[in-house]
Amino acid sequence: MSQSTQLLILIVAAVIGIVAMLLILRRQRAERNAESSENPYATSSEGQKRCPKCGAYNSWTDRNCVNCGRKLPG
Repeated sequence: MSQSTQLLILIVAAVIGIVAMLLILRRQRAERNAESSENPYATSSEGQKRCPKCGAYNSWTDRNCVNCGRKLPG
């Protein structure tokens, strides 16, 4: 086998590896986005609201987060 044939085989193998890596990263990003669309925390818990932005606990009467100031749900 000549050097040019070996070089061509090496280039093709590298391209296949790069394409496979990009496909794996794309799939992982899609899975991560699908998981993050659902909030794992309840809207309220034992008289407290949890801020969807920073995760701080607030009194159920608070309209804005005491930590970041974002409007709370509910």
